[in-house]
Amino acid sequence: MKIGFDLSQTGSRRAGCGFYADTLMRHLVAQYPNDQFCLYKTFGDTYWDPDYRQRIPTSAIDNCQYFAVARQRDDSFRFWSNPQGVDEAKIGWPDVVHANNFSSPRLRRARLIYTVYDLSFIDLPECTTEENRHLCFSGMFEASLWADIVVAISHYSRQRFLDNFPHFPAERALVTHLGNRLAAAGPETPVVALAAKQPFFLAVGTLEPRKNLRRLLAAYRRYVTATLTPKPLVLAGGEGWLEGDLKTYIEALQIQPYIHVLGYVSDAALRWLYKHCWAFIYPSLYEGFGLPVLEAMAAGAATITSNVTSLPEVGGEAAYYVNPLDEASIAAALHWVEDDYQRQALQERCRHQAQRFSWETTAKTVYQAYEQALALPSRCQPAQIVSRVREPAL
Repeated sequence: MKIGFDLSQTGSRRAGCGFYADTLMRHLVAQYPNDQFCLYKTFGDTYWDPDYRQRIPTSAIDNCQYFAVARQRDDSFRFWSNPQGVDEAKIGWPDVVHANNFSSPRLRRARLIYTVYDLSFIDLPECTTEENRHLCFSGMFEASLWADIVVAISHYSRQRFLDNFPHFPAERALVTHLGNRLAAAGPETPVVALAAKQPFFLAVGTLEPRKNLRRLLAAYRRYVTATLTPKPLVLAGGEGWLEGDLKTYIEALQIQPYIHVLGYVSDAALRWLYKHCWAFIYPSLYEGFGLPVLEAMAAGAATITSNVTSLPEVGGEAAYYVNPLDEASIAAALHWVEDDYQRQALQERCRHQAQRFSWETTAKTVYQAYEQALALPSRCQPAQIVSRVREPAL
């Protein structure tokens, strides 16, 4: 099989979607060495990394070939969004193309596989920008029209996709849970500012409203005021959107002496943080999967997370759950985990739960989706695509 694969978001400062694509690709290449992989450093018309040449490395693997169809953003977007269909000769004549960045290109011959991460842009629109809502909805709507298979990263995301796009054939919507990309054994880089201040609470994720940081900080203030020697709270994650005044918010709560905002950290630093935190807390409002929860559990962290969306699929019966809309619920969890006996029992449950997930299984399920796409009739040919685009709204 010749597999086209979107690597556009796997640069050096990758976040959730980029981690998914990068790790899945590595496992597919390792598990299926007899297949050929066409790897796309630029892809679609929703995302552009201007430094992709430097940020996305090229590996010398015999069955991998890298493509970047255009050096400029506008040229690349025009190529991938051609309503007549992508010129597949320029992308290596793949049998299937796996889209990972919300774009849904029109294909003339190859089958389209489309990753569904989450539908927060529909379900929680106030937590993102208008531009992002438009890009995500447009790409997913187009996928609902002509993708041959969608692979959702959780049962929750699959159901929300089918709820919003009921015309898509349910039998072509599959679930491929993620694995833990951050192996517990590996290089560690201690965070100097914290090494002498253990223990600490840890929260990881892009700084954006969906991660519920402000409610976490307000709950943490309750914990601080009720605790004789409160443990500091560490926030690790790159800048997202709509949280530009987070520092001012922390100062207004008068908890700045206890808060450490690290920004984007390396995998080695992240591994150290997971292993050395007193507890990991992830009270997100909405997730398609919740990869940091799995990473923390695999590292042996006592994990506290939300009881909503996909997160119970990841935490199972192991994690300690909170109501993410209730400050008192989050604060109570911080107090509960102060008890070291309870914390250690939670750690053991979390380690055991993390073993249920693996990237080997994910890669196998995704590969089966490729095979299924090739075995089924194509959902849309270029002539049908153009007619659908031109159909007037009713």
